[in-house]
Amino acid sequence: MESEKAKEVPDGEPMDLMVDDVTSTSVTLSWNSPKHIGTSGLAGYLVEYSKESTETWVAANKELTTKNLLVIKNLTEGDKLQVRVKAVHGSGATATATLPGTVLIKQPTDPPKIRSPRNLRETFIRKIGQKLNLSIPVQGNPKPTITWSKDGQPLPSDRVSICNNATNAILFIRKLEREDSGKYKLEAQQDTAKDELVIDVQVVEKPGPPQNLKLGSVWGFNVTLEWQPPKDNGNTEISGYTIQKADKKTGEWYTVMEKSHTTTYTISNLVMGNHYNFRVFSENLCGLSEKAALCKDTVYIPKPSKIYTPPVYEENNFNEPPKFTQPPVDKITTVGFTTKLFCSVRGNPRPKISWSKNQVLLDENPKYRVLTNEGICTLEIRKPCAFDGGVYTCQATNALGEVAANCKLDVKAVVMAQ
Repeated sequence: MESEKAKEVPDGEPMDLMVDDVTSTSVTLSWNSPKHIGTSGLAGYLVEYSKESTETWVAANKELTTKNLLVIKNLTEGDKLQVRVKAVHGSGATATATLPGTVLIKQPTDPPKIRSPRNLRETFIRKIGQKLNLSIPVQGNPKPTITWSKDGQPLPSDRVSICNNATNAILFIRKLEREDSGKYKLEAQQDTAKDELVIDVQVVEKPGPPQNLKLGSVWGFNVTLEWQPPKDNGNTEISGYTIQKADKKTGEWYTVMEKSHTTTYTISNLVMGNHYNFRVFSENLCGLSEKAALCKDTVYIPKPSKIYTPPVYEENNFNEPPKFTQPPVDKITTVGFTTKLFCSVRGNPRPKISWSKNQVLLDENPKYRVLTNEGICTLEIRKPCAFDGGVYTCQATNALGEVAANCKLDVKAVVMAQ
């Protein structure tokens, strides 16, 4: 009984019927599937429309569609339509969803919008003689009216070409001149809606030469030049100055300094007995000026009249008599174990070192070895016995004097444990 009751459930109409898009010739509709679908299933959908004030319904699709989206095409702009969608079920029954109100067929309006390219958001710098090609994306529906102006004035048609297409406004100048610099305004207007973009174009060229180049001062091997900025900077800031010199004998110019940011410069290391000419170029981002400012005066670097005699300095005397910086110290050693006595001596000329025991020189005794290295004096006693104990003397002698120092060596026998 429950299954028979289910077959009697009525089939539902499409849900959430709505208009997705409207153009001057079409309408796009979408909907959701019916909430209730019978056991016979759903065969598809049939979309129909009729013009306002008529009762004639026209099928938009000749065959049933299983999609939940349909575009009604080939419509007439300005018509008002009533729209409905029928859900056709497997049993042949239909359920209809009608769109409330009417749909006006017209082109949707999109206000004008000018999109500024990234490279035009700051001052657009071009060199004289180059071409200017501005292509600016412009949007709007219907297509807005495009107008160009420069500094509030219309553009001259003999030098400027304007070309507007469906997506871009294009301004073209084949060969730029200085007077083409200025603020170019692009306006896109659509009835009362308007958008505009201002592009700052700067046309630059090489600067003129510096003004009033003159000598500031001359001393020794040095010359100071002074000048003023050029009268014409080429429509952009001066980035520096290039200073050159020329020996009057050869006439060849050599660059002394590039990109000097001041209007004064001191030239050094000039050669005595030579005559020099000087010139200065100004520079901007287009390069050096075509001409240079030439100094009217020629500079002569005179030769000195006196012969330079360097001062005579007394030679430092580093001689000194011998002196113990560390005298030998008393020591206790064991019979049979080689031992050493140390001391350190300074002096200039290098002192001669000799050792003695109880006032007897040890130079030729093979049991003793005398070493001297960088002022460190060493007396090595090989396997001493009890008789090697006593007073040892180190004596240092040079031409300026002599010095001696004593120490005591005590040699003890090894005590054997009983």
